[in-house]
Amino acid sequence: EVLSVAYAGAGQIQDTGAKMIHGAPETTSTIISKSISKDGGKTTYRGKVHVDEGAKHAKSFVRCDALILDEESVSETMPYMEVGERDASIGHEATVSKVGDDQLFYLMSRGLTEAQATGMIVNGFIEPITRTLPMEYAVEWSRLIELQMEGSVG
Repeated sequence: EVLSVAYAGAGQIQDTGAKMIHGAPETTSTIISKSISKDGGKTTYRGKVHVDEGAKHAKSFVRCDALILDEESVSETMPYMEVGERDASIGHEATVSKVGDDQLFYLMSRGLTEAQATGMIVNGFIEPITRTLPMEYAVEWSRLIELQMEGSVG
């Protein structure tokens, strides 16, 4: 299992990826990748799943999600699947989304600043990964996201 989060801010390019090779029967793999781009940052995810001939009943699931926080930022996902066994189950999902003005308006109308609202949205976006962390790490991660959204880090 591979879980990854990439953040690219002003002047940053994050190029991440994972490779899973199924060389035997009954193997499983999961890749969950989250990327966030802000202030013109660029994120790229490159992933490869390879299933050898004879790797019967191999199972793999890849999910790549990107969150773009402004008009200048960019995100790309480049999955590559190479399957040599017909009796394998391989799945891939990808999403690219942008924080909506309606989301920000709703949260700001409840008393949050724009930075706090954006931080809340980003923390919700990466929650499937942070929930796998020990509590003290998840709390620290959440605080780092809030600081990034406020522009206090970097």
